[in-house]
Amino acid sequence: MSGQHTICGIDLGSRSVKIALMAYKPEEEGLEILRLESLDTIRFYREYGRKQGDKLSVNFEALGLPAVDHLVSTGYGRNTLELAGGEAIPELKAHVLGAIYQTGLKDFTLVDLGGQDSKIIQVQKGKMVDFLTNDKCAASSGRYLENMATILDLTLEELGEYTDAPVELNSTCAVFGESELIGKIVEGFPLTELAAGVNTTIVKRILPLLRSFRGEIIVFTGGVAHNLAVGKLLEGGAGRKIVIPQEPQYNGAMGCCVYANQP
Repeated sequence: MSGQHTICGIDLGSRSVKIALMAYKPEEEGLEILRLESLDTIRFYREYGRKQGDKLSVNFEALGLPAVDHLVSTGYGRNTLELAGGEAIPELKAHVLGAIYQTGLKDFTLVDLGGQDSKIIQVQKGKMVDFLTNDKCAASSGRYLENMATILDLTLEELGEYTDAPVELNSTCAVFGESELIGKIVEGFPLTELAAGVNTTIVKRILPLLRSFRGEIIVFTGGVAHNLAVGKLLEGGAGRKIVIPQEPQYNGAMGCCVYANQP
């Protein structure tokens, strides 16, 4: 391969579409991030996507993206429409490759909490050996945090500041959880304890799923990884070291680029 090789990885998520534009430079023998961008999923399809036959054609020019040498997609939308001019890879493969690229680790448990689903993947010697996914309920996802933050009139960043004295929230459903939280507000619990309760609830739902996954290190990715409180509570509850990559939300899109660059 001679000259710069440009790759576009697209993670078609349920809540947002993540785009990673990366380049392989032979002289440096590695991938360089050129651009990362996230768009609301509905906006992405409405403004930049058109169905052509049984595939999705994306207007990359309108997105301000240059012509690329390789296009790879993955994610929630991967099973709906395949991108024209590219190839699709399984979501789990993309996330494993992204996590290895971002952390340099080969042995870890990957916990990915996205907008509407969650994934736990056991990685040994750089290979996936076990996994568990949940896309049936949004209770341990970014959507749950968004809804709860709205009720508390907090930004997601502000919500991520609280871990102490959490109010106990027991509902296992995102919808019923909102009603339960409103009930606690009416009871007069302070905002700090309510926010801590929301963060703790996310972790309480993940910890039982982690029991069958071994390893000393958890790599935490997905949009929820931006919530510092959830990361701190997960580390304490699991008793394992938590590693959060620099770009947790773009992990799947970056993994698509890594896949395209493999021999």
